[in-house]
Amino acid sequence: MGDWDGVRDQQLYLLLSEFCYFLMVLEKTLESPLDFKEIQPYFGHLMRRVDSLENTPMLGGIGFYACEMVLEEEGIYGDVSCDEWAFSLLPLDVDLLSMELPEFFRDYFLEGDQRWINTLAQALHLLSTLYGPFPNCYGIGRCAKMSYELWKRLEEEEDGETKGRRPEIGHIFLLDRDMDFVTALCSQVVYEGLVDDTFRIKCGSVDFGPEVTSSDKSLKVLLNAEDKVFNEIRNEHFSNVFGFLSQKARNLQAQYDRRRGMDIKQMKNFVSQELKGLKQEHRLLSLHIGACESIMKKKTKQDFQELIKTEHALLEGFNIRESTNYIEEHIDRQVSPIESLRLMCLLSITENGLIPKDYRSLKTQYLQSYGPEHLLTFSNLRRAGLLTEQAPGDTLTAVESKVSKLVTDKAAGKITDAFSSLAKRSNFRAISKKLNLIPRVDGEYDLKVPRDMAYVFSGAYVPLSCRIIEQVLERRGWQGLDEVVRLLNCSELAFTDMTKDDKASSESLRLILVVFLGGCTFSEISALRFLGREKGYRFIFLTTAVTNSARLMEAMSEVKA
Repeated sequence: MGDWDGVRDQQLYLLLSEFCYFLMVLEKTLESPLDFKEIQPYFGHLMRRVDSLENTPMLGGIGFYACEMVLEEEGIYGDVSCDEWAFSLLPLDVDLLSMELPEFFRDYFLEGDQRWINTLAQALHLLSTLYGPFPNCYGIGRCAKMSYELWKRLEEEEDGETKGRRPEIGHIFLLDRDMDFVTALCSQVVYEGLVDDTFRIKCGSVDFGPEVTSSDKSLKVLLNAEDKVFNEIRNEHFSNVFGFLSQKARNLQAQYDRRRGMDIKQMKNFVSQELKGLKQEHRLLSLHIGACESIMKKKTKQDFQELIKTEHALLEGFNIRESTNYIEEHIDRQVSPIESLRLMCLLSITENGLIPKDYRSLKTQYLQSYGPEHLLTFSNLRRAGLLTEQAPGDTLTAVESKVSKLVTDKAAGKITDAFSSLAKRSNFRAISKKLNLIPRVDGEYDLKVPRDMAYVFSGAYVPLSCRIIEQVLERRGWQGLDEVVRLLNCSELAFTDMTKDDKASSESLRLILVVFLGGCTFSEISALRFLGREKGYRFIFLTTAVTNSARLMEAMSEVKA
């Protein structure tokens, strides 16, 4: 324990810095000093009799200087020891690191709060000190660029830590979540994604209820590569999972049946070497079969096939009126406030905003069905660019046209970008066409033998974020993707930093770190794992948090469930 031996019998307080900010704001609002004895009954679980602590170590989160200021103002700063718990990276799996910051998405992409940028830069700096410099850096998005610049500044300040090191990771991608809202809003159909959508995977584990465990108890299960059954089905399309589990059950039964006819010595070896593993595999198999059955029941009740059909129509741009009618019916039946919001956002982004008539109609119906308390949520969605109303007719194009006659093409392009950004235009249709996000397939798409990353959405759509990574890797940069970058409203926010490093081995150049700022979905992870197998890459994922459509909507919502 070292220096901690002397404080073994003293109390340790874990204090979030946000609480100290709250106290400072409250004190200013009341225009009078706070008496900690008075507020203790209300916040006793956060801060207990701070005024009487003596030599008590306290650990705070990011920005714990606010805590120090509060303690100093109260005259007890010298009586406590403060330190920061720099808890930035949590390994959830062999290829997945999470910062477990679900609040990052709302804080940055809605509120514009940049406090987590430093935490992210520190995490990247930690990785570069552990695994050497990254020879090839690519990024797109405002948050990605800010994080990259701060990270590089940290590298310069501590020059020499990575100098001369052999790079172990050849490429790093930094991607903002708002570059691709569509993928995050789509229903997931790979097994791991469906488990997350149905049961909510939290910090790499899931709580399976009695309907899955076939008992009266719930069970917390760790989902990672160590679960052999899960590892084989996690990236599979759900339609293939039952067949795999059935075959696995038959194989397992065949191994059990080998006991018949064994002599005593063989039986002893079987019990000591194989039986424990078989029982563990049988337990896991039962759990995943139970999970599949539970998912099937819930999705059948929700008419999942009709929902997927509507989503695919929106992605392809067909039958928009029928899709709008489906969303209206979804709202009228009060299926789910979060699901209805998700479908409205997907319609808005794929159609570059809703026409004013549809926007007003859907918004009115939603507020009548689910309550006027959701009004602020619509404001949040508009600010984030998730649910917007189209500008009248040709307003933007007319202004752009007049401007283009007065200035050079390059300047006109920048002004067009500015107008696009102002209007929160998604340009999804144009981007989809440029990057071939909607595969053209003759006949049925074979989900058992997928041909591309579109399998994660039943062959209907290649995740935009994953396609961007694929294209940048092929081109070794953003060359030839200028139009795509412009349509993403990121002409000034896409960057490449390539350093010639003779020390980088061919093996390290096959290792790629993908950093998602604002969260990534299990569908994106599955798609990139598929790309890695096809192209000979190995992807490692770092995300601020694992997300899905429901979490995205809940982050924007002002009505807490």
